[in-house]
Amino acid sequence: MTGSSGPNRGDDFSLARLALFSLGAAVAALVVATVVIVVLKPSPGVGLAIGLVGVVAAIAAMGVVSKRMTRKAFGDPEDGSRS
Repeated sequence: MTGSSGPNRGDDFSLARLALFSLGAAVAALVVATVVIVVLKPSPGVGLAIGLVGVVAAIAAMGVVSKRMTRKAFGDPEDGSRS
């Protein structure tokens, strides 16, 4: 990465903090799925479906948190892409 000038240079960006926050969001999603399974006591097939939804939610939460933190530190891309 090249160092850019301006207010969003990433001076306060921490990779360790990004990892902890992303994993924390994933753990929260998995905890919610676990609580739903424990409370509902579903059949094995439904429990598996709830678990898979929990894994997908954990992956999505990690993506949302990491993208939000990265954009906050470095700003939107200059070329206008929204990847």
